[in-house]
Amino acid sequence: MYLFQRIEEVMIQYHDARAVIAEFLLNEKNHLYRYTMDDIARFTYTSKSTLVRFAKTLGFKGWKDFNRVLMEEIKYQESNKSTIDVNFPFVESDDYKKVIDNMAQLQIESIMDTANLIQEKMLELAVIRLSKAKNIILFGMRPNSYYAESLRWKFLSIGLHIHIAGYGEFGMLARTLTKDDCAILVSYSGDNVNKDPMAQVEILKKQNVPMIAMTSGGNNYLQQNIDCIFEISARERLYSKISTFATEQSLLLIFNVIFACYFKKHYHQNLVYKIENSKVLEQQRNATLKQLKEE
Repeated sequence: MYLFQRIEEVMIQYHDARAVIAEFLLNEKNHLYRYTMDDIARFTYTSKSTLVRFAKTLGFKGWKDFNRVLMEEIKYQESNKSTIDVNFPFVESDDYKKVIDNMAQLQIESIMDTANLIQEKMLELAVIRLSKAKNIILFGMRPNSYYAESLRWKFLSIGLHIHIAGYGEFGMLARTLTKDDCAILVSYSGDNVNKDPMAQVEILKKQNVPMIAMTSGGNNYLQQNIDCIFEISARERLYSKISTFATEQSLLLIFNVIFACYFKKHYHQNLVYKIENSKVLEQQRNATLKQLKEE
């Protein structure tokens, strides 16, 4: 999870001076380079010591350490700036044509941003782990588990079954996996160790289960604990947004690329299976239609 997303979490979770500081930083994101520490303390009706405590809440040694990382992130976001506001890609006054154009541009930018984040060495490792796995279980909360259905269906079409863990069964399923299996964990924030799927990481590590994770960039918990990482395009806020438009497109590209690279590894074998399987399904559909017509 990037720093601005962690700042947003502070704004939501706390109801004291930390929330006021966080809101100011988010609202003034594009102008923060203008402000000194004294300025921010004055505008938030706090003090320099309160700003230091705020920085420590986010895991930094102090304000100077926090501000350095903050400025680096602002610089990165400026150099990779989207032409569309991913959190609010349309407003009430936009006509339908404007909505169409903005949504199309948002998807294009999300896909290209994600493509630039995918590392070939991670793809190679993911394909190896999926190829060797006897059982594959995907752990992700909604809506990520819904997006994962596309991955499950694609792999099923070539004879590989991925089980998507249902709500309430994460812990039980995690304990069934071994070093011969594979766990896929999907979390946009990837940061709260007490929430699923992060809560299952220690269990999976103890059982030496090979893992693959999809999460946002930054130094979050999944990034620190899993060695096969696919970064989701992290342009969206955690809460203040219309929907997860950008995240959805980012995840779908990652899923599609992983499937394509796995398919490529045994291209002829998978292609034959896919075509034969499609023929059988089509024959079954035709038989069903014929039966319905006769009835």
